[in-house]
Amino acid sequence: MDARHEHRTLRALGLADAPRDHPLSYPGAWPAASGLLRGDELLPLDRLTHPGRTPVVAVGSNASPAQLRHKMAELGVSSPIPMVKARVTGIDIGVSAHVSRVGYVSASPVDAPAVTRELFVIWLDPEQLALIDATEPNYDRVLLPAPGFRVELENGEALLDAFAYVNHHGVLHNGDGVPRSHPGQRALITELLEQSPALRLLFGSTPEEFCARARADARLCEQGTRLFAEEKMVTASGLEHLRVR
Repeated sequence: MDARHEHRTLRALGLADAPRDHPLSYPGAWPAASGLLRGDELLPLDRLTHPGRTPVVAVGSNASPAQLRHKMAELGVSSPIPMVKARVTGIDIGVSAHVSRVGYVSASPVDAPAVTRELFVIWLDPEQLALIDATEPNYDRVLLPAPGFRVELENGEALLDAFAYVNHHGVLHNGDGVPRSHPGQRALITELLEQSPALRLLFGSTPEEFCARARADARLCEQGTRLFAEEKMVTASGLEHLRVR
Protein backbone atom coordinates (compact mmCIF):
# COMPACT_ATOMS: atom_id res chain seq x y z
CA MET A 1 0.00 0.00 0.00
CA ASP A 2 1.16 3.51 -0.83
CA ALA A 3 2.47 5.06 2.40
CA ARG A 4 0.56 8.23 1.58
CA HIS A 5 -2.70 6.31 1.97
CA GLU A 6 -1.93 4.31 5.13
CA HIS A 7 -3.87 6.79 7.24
CA ARG A 8 -6.86 6.38 4.87
CA THR A 9 -7.48 2.69 5.59
CA LEU A 10 -10.80 1.84 7.21
CA ARG A 11 -8.91 0.48 10.21
CA ALA A 12 -6.96 3.71 10.67
CA LEU A 13 -10.18 5.73 10.35
CA GLY A 14 -12.09 3.61 12.88
CA LEU A 15 -14.46 2.34 10.19
CA ALA A 16 -13.36 -1.29 9.82
CA ASP A 17 -16.12 -3.24 11.61
CA ALA A 18 -19.04 -4.34 9.41
CA PRO A 19 -22.42 -4.85 11.10
CA ARG A 20 -22.74 -8.12 9.17
CA ASP A 21 -19.88 -9.41 11.33
CA HIS A 22 -20.71 -7.34 14.45
CA PRO A 23 -24.52 -7.01 14.54
CA LEU A 24 -24.68 -4.99 17.75
CA SER A 25 -22.60 -2.30 16.03
CA TYR A 26 -25.43 -1.66 13.52
CA PRO A 27 -25.68 0.66 11.60
CA GLY A 28 -21.88 0.65 11.76
CA ALA A 29 -19.51 3.58 11.85
CA TRP A 30 -20.17 6.27 9.25
CA PRO A 31 -17.39 8.45 7.82
CA ALA A 32 -16.81 11.96 9.10
CA ALA A 33 -16.68 13.32 5.55
CA SER A 34 -17.38 12.40 1.93
CA GLY A 35 -14.93 9.98 0.38
CA LEU A 36 -14.23 7.34 -2.24
CA LEU A 37 -14.42 3.79 -0.92
CA ARG A 38 -11.74 1.85 -2.77
CA GLY A 39 -11.11 -1.57 -1.34
CA ASP A 40 -9.95 -1.07 2.23
CA GLU A 41 -9.39 2.67 1.85
CA LEU A 42 -11.58 5.75 2.05
CA LEU A 43 -9.91 8.36 -0.16
CA PRO A 44 -10.70 12.01 -0.86
CA LEU A 45 -13.26 12.73 -3.58
CA ASP A 46 -12.55 14.92 -6.56
CA ARG A 47 -16.24 15.68 -7.24
CA LEU A 48 -19.66 15.21 -5.61
CA THR A 49 -21.80 14.07 -8.54
CA HIS A 50 -21.08 11.02 -10.67
CA PRO A 51 -22.89 10.76 -14.02
CA GLY A 52 -23.63 7.21 -15.09
CA ARG A 53 -24.09 6.09 -11.50
CA THR A 54 -27.30 5.88 -9.45
CA PRO A 55 -27.50 8.00 -6.26
CA VAL A 56 -28.95 6.08 -3.31
CA VAL A 57 -29.66 7.70 0.06
CA ALA A 58 -28.41 5.43 2.85
CA VAL A 59 -30.24 5.53 6.20
CA GLY A 60 -28.64 2.43 7.75
CA SER A 61 -25.62 0.22 7.22
CA ASN A 62 -25.22 1.13 3.55
CA ALA A 63 -23.57 4.29 4.90
CA SER A 64 -20.97 2.11 6.63
CA PRO A 65 -17.88 1.69 4.42
CA ALA A 66 -17.11 -1.64 6.11
CA GLN A 67 -20.60 -2.95 5.34
CA LEU A 68 -20.33 -1.88 1.71
CA ARG A 69 -16.89 -3.47 1.43
CA HIS A 70 -18.29 -6.69 2.96
CA LYS A 71 -21.20 -6.82 0.51
CA MET A 72 -18.99 -6.13 -2.50
CA ALA A 73 -16.34 -8.67 -1.47
CA GLU A 74 -18.94 -11.46 -1.21
CA LEU A 75 -19.45 -11.32 -4.97
CA GLY A 76 -15.97 -10.24 -5.97
CA VAL A 77 -16.88 -6.67 -6.94
CA SER A 78 -13.94 -4.33 -6.42
CA SER A 79 -14.89 -1.10 -8.21
CA PRO A 80 -14.83 2.03 -6.01
CA ILE A 81 -17.95 3.65 -4.51
CA PRO A 82 -18.29 7.42 -4.03
CA MET A 83 -19.90 8.26 -0.66
CA VAL A 84 -21.16 11.84 -0.47
CA LYS A 85 -22.55 13.66 2.55
CA ALA A 86 -25.91 15.29 1.94
CA ARG A 87 -28.70 17.12 3.75
CA VAL A 88 -31.87 15.15 3.11
CA THR A 89 -35.28 16.67 3.79
CA GLY A 90 -38.48 14.64 3.86
CA ILE A 91 -37.42 11.38 5.53
CA ASP A 92 -36.38 10.26 8.98
CA ILE A 93 -34.79 7.01 10.18
CA GLY A 94 -37.31 4.45 11.39
CA VAL A 95 -37.09 0.78 12.37
CA SER A 96 -37.72 -1.94 9.81
CA ALA A 97 -40.41 -4.42 10.81
CA HIS A 98 -38.30 -7.50 10.21
CA VAL A 99 -35.51 -9.44 11.87
CA SER A 100 -32.47 -9.60 9.62
CA ARG A 101 -30.87 -12.94 8.88
CA VAL A 102 -27.51 -11.45 9.93
CA GLY A 103 -28.74 -10.75 13.43
CA TYR A 104 -30.07 -7.24 13.77
CA VAL A 105 -33.21 -5.13 13.34
CA SER A 106 -32.32 -2.64 10.67
CA ALA A 107 -33.34 0.89 9.73
CA SER A 108 -35.78 2.09 7.09
CA PRO A 109 -36.79 5.59 5.99
CA VAL A 110 -40.14 7.00 7.07
CA ASP A 111 -42.07 9.96 5.74
CA ALA A 112 -41.13 13.10 7.67
CA PRO A 113 -41.74 16.29 5.65
CA ALA A 114 -40.39 18.65 8.33
CA VAL A 115 -37.22 16.67 9.10
CA THR A 116 -33.76 17.32 7.63
CA ARG A 117 -31.07 14.72 8.26
CA GLU A 118 -27.38 14.60 7.39
CA LEU A 119 -27.05 11.31 5.54
CA PHE A 120 -24.85 9.75 2.87
CA VAL A 121 -25.57 9.32 -0.80
CA ILE A 122 -23.78 6.34 -2.29
CA TRP A 123 -23.26 6.49 -6.05
CA LEU A 124 -23.53 2.99 -7.54
CA ASP A 125 -22.59 1.75 -10.99
CA PRO A 126 -24.95 -0.81 -12.60
CA GLU A 127 -23.08 -3.82 -11.25
CA GLN A 128 -22.91 -2.40 -7.73
CA LEU A 129 -26.58 -1.39 -7.84
CA ALA A 130 -27.67 -4.89 -8.83
CA LEU A 131 -25.56 -6.33 -6.02
CA ILE A 132 -26.98 -3.99 -3.36
CA ASP A 133 -30.51 -4.65 -4.60
CA ALA A 134 -29.85 -8.37 -4.14
CA THR A 135 -28.67 -7.84 -0.54
CA GLU A 136 -31.93 -6.05 0.35
CA PRO A 137 -34.63 -8.73 -0.05
CA ASN A 138 -36.88 -7.06 2.52
CA TYR A 139 -36.73 -3.67 0.83
CA ASP A 140 -38.02 -1.93 -2.27
CA ARG A 141 -35.76 0.66 -3.91
CA VAL A 142 -37.97 3.68 -4.50
CA LEU A 143 -37.49 7.06 -6.12
CA LEU A 144 -37.53 10.09 -3.80
CA PRO A 145 -39.00 12.67 -6.18
CA ALA A 146 -38.34 16.39 -5.89
CA PRO A 147 -39.75 18.70 -4.67
CA GLY A 148 -41.39 16.46 -2.05
CA PHE A 149 -37.94 15.28 -1.01
CA ARG A 150 -34.76 17.34 -1.17
CA VAL A 151 -31.29 15.81 -1.36
CA GLU A 152 -28.76 18.64 -1.12
CA LEU A 153 -25.04 17.98 -1.52
CA GLU A 154 -22.28 19.79 0.36
CA ASN A 155 -21.87 22.35 -2.43
CA GLY A 156 -25.56 23.26 -2.27
CA GLU A 157 -26.51 21.33 -5.40
CA ALA A 158 -29.85 19.52 -5.10
CA LEU A 159 -30.29 16.18 -6.86
CA LEU A 160 -33.31 15.86 -9.12
CA ASP A 161 -33.45 12.09 -8.65
CA ALA A 162 -32.30 9.94 -5.77
CA PHE A 163 -33.39 6.55 -4.47
CA ALA A 164 -33.79 4.93 -1.06
CA TYR A 165 -34.54 1.43 0.22
CA VAL A 166 -37.94 1.21 1.99
CA ASN A 167 -38.86 -1.88 4.01
CA HIS A 168 -41.84 -3.63 2.47
CA HIS A 169 -42.91 -5.11 5.81
CA GLY A 170 -43.56 -1.63 7.20
CA VAL A 171 -41.86 -0.09 10.23
CA LEU A 172 -42.22 -0.46 13.99
CA HIS A 173 -44.10 2.09 16.06
CA ASN A 174 -44.00 3.21 19.69
CA GLY A 175 -47.47 1.94 20.58
CA ASP A 176 -49.28 5.01 19.30
CA GLY A 177 -48.99 4.29 15.59
CA VAL A 178 -46.19 6.82 15.11
CA PRO A 179 -43.03 5.27 13.61
CA ARG A 180 -40.34 4.84 16.23
CA SER A 181 -36.84 6.13 15.60
CA HIS A 182 -33.84 3.82 15.47
CA PRO A 183 -31.68 4.46 18.58
CA GLY A 184 -28.90 2.03 17.65
CA GLN A 185 -28.95 -1.73 17.83
CA ARG A 186 -28.24 -2.47 21.48
CA ALA A 187 -30.73 0.09 22.76
CA LEU A 188 -33.38 -0.98 20.25
CA ILE A 189 -33.17 -4.71 20.98
CA THR A 190 -33.17 -4.03 24.73
CA GLU A 191 -36.39 -2.00 24.35
CA LEU A 192 -38.07 -4.59 22.13
CA LEU A 193 -37.24 -7.49 24.45
CA GLU A 194 -38.51 -5.56 27.47
CA GLN A 195 -41.80 -4.85 25.71
CA SER A 196 -42.53 -8.34 24.34
CA PRO A 197 -42.45 -11.56 26.40
CA ALA A 198 -43.09 -13.51 23.19
CA LEU A 199 -40.01 -11.99 21.60
CA ARG A 200 -37.96 -13.01 24.66
CA LEU A 201 -39.16 -16.60 24.30
CA LEU A 202 -37.87 -16.65 20.74
CA PHE A 203 -34.64 -14.69 21.08
CA GLY A 204 -33.62 -14.67 24.77
CA SER A 205 -33.43 -11.81 27.21
CA THR A 206 -30.32 -9.91 26.10
CA PRO A 207 -29.18 -8.22 22.87
CA GLU A 208 -26.30 -10.70 22.66
CA GLU A 209 -28.68 -13.67 22.81
CA PHE A 210 -30.99 -12.05 20.27
CA CYS A 211 -28.21 -11.56 17.73
CA ALA A 212 -26.74 -15.03 18.24
CA ARG A 213 -30.07 -16.81 17.86
CA ALA A 214 -31.08 -14.75 14.82
CA ARG A 215 -27.78 -15.46 13.06
CA ALA A 216 -28.11 -19.17 13.76
CA ASP A 217 -31.65 -19.74 12.47
CA ALA A 218 -33.29 -18.12 9.42
CA ARG A 219 -36.66 -19.61 10.37
CA LEU A 220 -36.45 -17.89 13.75
CA CYS A 221 -35.92 -14.57 11.97
CA GLU A 222 -39.08 -15.22 9.96
CA GLN A 223 -40.96 -16.00 13.19
CA GLY A 224 -39.74 -12.76 14.71
CA THR A 225 -40.87 -10.81 11.67
CA ARG A 226 -44.34 -12.39 11.88
CA LEU A 227 -44.47 -11.69 15.60
CA PHE A 228 -44.00 -7.96 15.02
CA ALA A 229 -47.15 -7.99 12.89
CA GLU A 230 -49.09 -10.33 15.19
CA GLU A 231 -48.41 -8.10 18.19
CA LYS A 232 -49.55 -5.05 16.18
CA MET A 233 -46.16 -3.38 16.47
CA VAL A 234 -46.11 -2.43 12.77
CA THR A 235 -47.26 0.70 10.97
CA ALA A 236 -46.81 2.14 7.50
CA SER A 237 -43.71 4.14 6.62
CA GLY A 238 -45.74 6.70 4.70
CA LEU A 239 -43.58 6.05 1.62
CA GLU A 240 -45.59 3.20 0.15
CA HIS A 241 -46.94 5.42 -2.62
CA LEU A 242 -43.49 6.05 -4.10
CA ARG A 243 -42.53 4.50 -7.41
CA VAL A 244 -40.56 1.29 -7.06
CA ARG A 245 -37.50 1.11 -9.32
